[in-house]
Amino acid sequence: MGSRLGPRIREDMKRVILSGGGTGGHIYPAVAVAEALKRRLGEEVELLFVGAEGKMEMEKVPALGYRIVGLPIAGLQRRLDWRNLLVPFKVLKSIRRARQTIRDFKADVVAGFGGYASAPILWAAQRMGVPTLIQEQNSYAGLTNKILAKRAKKICTAYEGMERFFPQESIRLTGNPLRGGFSKEGADRTEALNHYGFSPEKQTILVVGGSLGTRTLNEMMKSWILRLDRECPVQVIWQTGKYYEREMQEFLAAHPTRNIWQGAFINRMDYAYAAADLVISRSGAGTVSELCLVAKPVLFVPSPNVAEDHQTMNARALEEKGAAALVKDSACVEKAVDVALELLSDEKRLDSMRRNLELLARPRAAEDIVDEIIKLF
Repeated sequence: MGSRLGPRIREDMKRVILSGGGTGGHIYPAVAVAEALKRRLGEEVELLFVGAEGKMEMEKVPALGYRIVGLPIAGLQRRLDWRNLLVPFKVLKSIRRARQTIRDFKADVVAGFGGYASAPILWAAQRMGVPTLIQEQNSYAGLTNKILAKRAKKICTAYEGMERFFPQESIRLTGNPLRGGFSKEGADRTEALNHYGFSPEKQTILVVGGSLGTRTLNEMMKSWILRLDRECPVQVIWQTGKYYEREMQEFLAAHPTRNIWQGAFINRMDYAYAAADLVISRSGAGTVSELCLVAKPVLFVPSPNVAEDHQTMNARALEEKGAAALVKDSACVEKAVDVALELLSDEKRLDSMRRNLELLARPRAAEDIVDEIIKLF
């Protein structure tokens, strides 16, 4: 065992490498599966994460108590950039380090959850005869996963109809694994409303833009507030994100408006979901899965800045099943609030959306993926 991986592990243990990173949407599904493996196998399983050097997983994963090895992999810059010239060299170096990591760790299975590092570690494992599992989180498969799927033993998907991208015999519909125990029952609604200082007599909209925030959703809120006369007709939980926190605080100070709670973060998402009658949100894979579990009607505003337009595909997949509504990013500031208020006035449609979301929920996703990993030992 190389010193990079620390002390020698027991020879009789099962060893699983998990790779996912770049964003929380890739890291936390991998962590959810790691937690499920530990619950299931306890001391009989040894886990190792593989990430990309300089990416957020190199801090987040050790903070959760797991070991991680970093690969020097990087993606292409979207604009003409000299750093693109280094990418082939980084790929080759990453593959060499991935092979060494697999040998040192004596991996029984390698599971990839997306992010830069997943490609070299899965590619190396497949050519070394180590079984691989891919978890595809979106409704439209990315190019890398489509290529790697040809040699993968199992592909765990979150959406139906993925045989148009992957070999049908390898697919298992599991859903996206989540941390946090989200469910339809959730927190007590009265407690949740009290937490935000809200009344049970008014409907509540949750506007959530992710940890960093979303410029479009924040501009939507600013435009709406400017049209109001100091009081919002509904209650709003407005999560602005860390990046926009000061700007939005200054805006609200200049335009004080009743019935609006504003914060950079939401520490109790269970309260936010319990209080909300409708959610306005981006449509990343993790968010979509959470909303299915809590069965909250949603108006999606997909990000236009995501590779292969995954968020639009995710939102449309739910819209086609009557589980969500959709407004394009370019129309959000002008139209989204009006669409949201119209939805809130149509209780029959809200009920239908709740039922359809619940049908799409897969609360055992992490456990089902563990089932597939264990079959590969």
